[in-house]
Amino acid sequence: MKIIYFYQYFSTPKGSWGTRVYDFAKRWTEEGHEVTVVTSIYAKSDLKASRWSEEQLIDGIRVKVLNLEINNKQSILRRIWTFLVFAVWSSWYALTLPADVVVASSGPITVGLPGLLARYVRGRKLVFEVRDLWPDTAILMEALPNKLAQKLAYWFERQCYRAAHLIVALSPGIQQNIAKRYGFTHSISVPNATNLDLFGTPVPSVNLPDALSGKKVVIYTGNIGAVNNSGLLYETAKVLQNRSDIVMLLIGDGQMKQALQDQLKQDALPNFLLYDLMPKNELVAYVQRAWLAIVPLKRAPLLDTSSPNKLMEALAAGVPVIQTTEGWIKQFLEEHQCGFTFSSDDPNELANLLIKLADDPAWRQPMGQRAARVARHLFDKNQLAIGYLTALHHVCQSNERYTNRPADRTQWVSG
Repeated sequence: MKIIYFYQYFSTPKGSWGTRVYDFAKRWTEEGHEVTVVTSIYAKSDLKASRWSEEQLIDGIRVKVLNLEINNKQSILRRIWTFLVFAVWSSWYALTLPADVVVASSGPITVGLPGLLARYVRGRKLVFEVRDLWPDTAILMEALPNKLAQKLAYWFERQCYRAAHLIVALSPGIQQNIAKRYGFTHSISVPNATNLDLFGTPVPSVNLPDALSGKKVVIYTGNIGAVNNSGLLYETAKVLQNRSDIVMLLIGDGQMKQALQDQLKQDALPNFLLYDLMPKNELVAYVQRAWLAIVPLKRAPLLDTSSPNKLMEALAAGVPVIQTTEGWIKQFLEEHQCGFTFSSDDPNELANLLIKLADDPAWRQPMGQRAARVARHLFDKNQLAIGYLTALHHVCQSNERYTNRPADRTQWVSG
């Protein structure tokens, strides 16, 4: 098959961002397929470009790089502008590149434009991949306050689902949300994957900073901002000042990082550490040596559908997870007994839970073993890539949509 993958945030393991598209595309090329990724320059990626548009060959993947910078620190208007420019610019490839199937990976929802053009102008098979529910995510982040713009975005979202021969949701929660709101059930769920060879293989002889030595490290990796409840972690560290054995470690970048650094200079909290972004192959040692990984998403029904890559990486490293959402992740952790959910934005409650866990060491080892086992069973990148590829084969060979099932039923492809 000839596969075109439209995705604005492509990164390899040398970058500081999720490698889902790289992992899947690399495996598909190894299976004998021709994969072209159309992307741009994301600040957390390792991609660089010297010309306004260029083609790079990365591990067998043809990568069309549009020299358009995207950064989470950009203003809302600037980011919306980059989304629109990418949608229009990448549409050239949707119209000119040969393809059997086109995958348009959202958010942002604007990536649906090249997908729709490939579908209706060139007659390509379209797979619409939903990483986040847009425009809901943009509205939650107050990036789309205009009511008319919201109505237009919702209309466009529906057109993308309607046009797709297959909808690929990154979580059961997203899949169920689409079915409930719009009635579209031609969908599967392919969650974020993890590189088990990387996160599941112990890293020997790595000297971590002295501030982490002998500590129970609660690690957070990723965007440092309001949606990720970074302020809650800071306030929790303040409550835990008398517990020198528990350290909150945030590794990443984002809108709130500078403000937290400034506040840290005033408060001088030794148990709250902010580290810069680092490549995945360096990050793995910090994750593996953590006591707990935390996914502290803001409390909002929309975020209950999220599929955070940090969850899968922690489980692969054998690290139990503590998280805040009330959706599929909570159910998943309860079912597999590999983590905890706390349902409050109160730092005192979170601090009390961490103290309780710290004073009872018996749970840690068996829970970590279950975490590693479930990651190997459900989140291995190679298994998920093959399951996804099977679905693409079906799309290319059939004149019908992928499937038709009751709206409340979830299919999770795992190979």
